[in-house]
Amino acid sequence: MITTSVSPRQPSPSWQQQLAEAFVEPQALLRHLDLDPELGLRGSAFPMRVPRSYADRMRRGDRNDPLLLQVLPQRKELQEVAGFNVDPVGERSARRAPGLLQKYRGRALLLTTSACAVHCRYCFRREFPYQDHSDDAGRWHEALATFAADSSLSELILSGGDPWALGNSRLTALSESLQGIAQLRRLRIHTRLPIVLPARVDAGLLRWIATLPWRVTVVVHSNHPNEINACVTAALKSLAAHGATVLNQSVLLRGINDDASTLAALSDALFEAGVLPYYLHLLDPVAGSAHFDVPEATGRRLIAQLAAELPGYLVPRLVREQAGAPAKTLIAAGHAG
Repeated sequence: MITTSVSPRQPSPSWQQQLAEAFVEPQALLRHLDLDPELGLRGSAFPMRVPRSYADRMRRGDRNDPLLLQVLPQRKELQEVAGFNVDPVGERSARRAPGLLQKYRGRALLLTTSACAVHCRYCFRREFPYQDHSDDAGRWHEALATFAADSSLSELILSGGDPWALGNSRLTALSESLQGIAQLRRLRIHTRLPIVLPARVDAGLLRWIATLPWRVTVVVHSNHPNEINACVTAALKSLAAHGATVLNQSVLLRGINDDASTLAALSDALFEAGVLPYYLHLLDPVAGSAHFDVPEATGRRLIAQLAAELPGYLVPRLVREQAGAPAKTLIAAGHAG
């Protein structure tokens, strides 16, 4: 009798292991993609970080791959361009307490961590002074006390970095600290991890979401339909299945998603994953990102094209964030249909 042995299936690496194995050197990423290592900028002050699961969605041999362009340090970042600065949306003046920012009425933002799974080259916080907002001394104590003392605040936004770069035990500790804030009605979470590292949406995170006593909105960040694969779709659907409202915000980026067909395909892919388009941001003018800038007129034209092609609920609102403004400035929106 002939017997065949079947090797046990190797478990998938944990999200923590995947994060630890992320590309941190441009030349290593470029070699992985069969590209010239000299295309990347060495020694950038804003270091590179790219999870391998995200890199594996890039097209090998394509120096203009839309996912690669979002994360690869380039010499263009060294250009000094008028109007592009280190605090493009005025966050340094919005500080209420260490780690707590308030820009708009009724809601405040908690900087849970400076860590993120991916370092997007257009990030408006790439120059943010996280050292002035450290939670090491009290794990958000002063920030949450300030929030609790202001009865006009009813929504807390968890941001960073990326709040889901924290482990489930720290997230649980944070949500337990929020339990005594009587006026807190809504919890919003801004995260890119379900897109770039879908393994982060693990059983523990889903249990955490399901047990939260507040209305929970998860705002993910995807810019291109090539970011949405089967693993990402499964992660996004599981968030909705565990009680979260899931929305997406994108940034309009030159050479990446500044055409209507790409944006329409992104809206379709997101909707298939149970996510509604929310915002399409004009670029925040942070130093080092000018090569991504798209004119406002182009953004208006793209929204008009999307509105003519898609139902209204799949057309994001084109917005700009301006320092000191009472809300995001609406530039264009699709019409209901």
